[in-house]
Amino acid sequence: METKRLGRTDVEVTRLGFGGGPLGGLFAPLDDDTAAGALAAAWDGGIRYYDTSPHYGIGHSERRIGEFLCSRPRDSYVLSTKVGRLLIPQDPDGKPDPAGFHVPAAHRRVRDFTRDGIRRSVEDSLERMGLDRIDVLYLHDAEEYFDDALRDGYPALAELRSEGIVGAIGAGMYDTAMLTTLVRETDVDVVMQSGRHTLLDHSALDTFLPACEERGVSVIAASIFNSGLLAVPRPVEGAYFDYAAATPDVVERANRIADVCEAHGVTLPQAAMAFPLQHPAVAGIAVGMRSAEEVRSNLESFEAKVPAQVWADLRAAGLIRSTAIRVD
Repeated sequence: METKRLGRTDVEVTRLGFGGGPLGGLFAPLDDDTAAGALAAAWDGGIRYYDTSPHYGIGHSERRIGEFLCSRPRDSYVLSTKVGRLLIPQDPDGKPDPAGFHVPAAHRRVRDFTRDGIRRSVEDSLERMGLDRIDVLYLHDAEEYFDDALRDGYPALAELRSEGIVGAIGAGMYDTAMLTTLVRETDVDVVMQSGRHTLLDHSALDTFLPACEERGVSVIAASIFNSGLLAVPRPVEGAYFDYAAATPDVVERANRIADVCEAHGVTLPQAAMAFPLQHPAVAGIAVGMRSAEEVRSNLESFEAKVPAQVWADLRAAGLIRSTAIRVD
């Protein structure tokens, strides 16, 4: 699979990355065998970039990914995880995780973007995963703590990078305005942006992507299916868009995009995966996957060729911005 370098670092990621959120039991329970099958199918399909976080299933995703990767040569893959939440043990008392992951509440999350908190988070993650280093480290979901993350969190990441403990640093967030500030005011290598550079949401094109291109910062586009609306050939009843029920106008627009795609023998998921990669700042996409079947389906969509005429027709219909697709 094709790889791209992150910023000015030596870290290269495959254009399709494995998003580890579902391995933490996001939305539905997930057993160990199914999780291992998904990771094996991703590896067999050529995926060599794996993203996780302590937040995903309060450590379950990190443990599962670490257990899988520890038997692979360390230089054969790229691993990213995140900081900003420390996991503090507690008695689950039979209660489920309140953050929506289907795991026992054996830990509570404590938000911490201090230098000491970040270094402790890295140590804890390495211990959970059983690995010796992290390739990419992101400040995670810092929207409500952005001043702290900018003042204390970023310098802590830069220190870890200078020490060679991590290879590339950045942030994973939804808010494009805050990410733009981070890109312009710091020396990050890569940012993981969720849900704002998709077939249905082009707001990353306003200031964020131009800033990344100008500063030489790479982008990993996440949530490219906008919570599932774009993950099927046609939106289904009760489909979600950005973690909420999709409104009729959003569903109608998705169907109009699907009409154009189908006219050229392309499915909506295929176009949704190809769309972010058309921008020169986007190094790759990270897609959450929970089973071998889901992985193989995503690989098939990722490998499909989307004709240039699809983008031209979508532009002509006013369904994507004229600046969304570069024509060299």
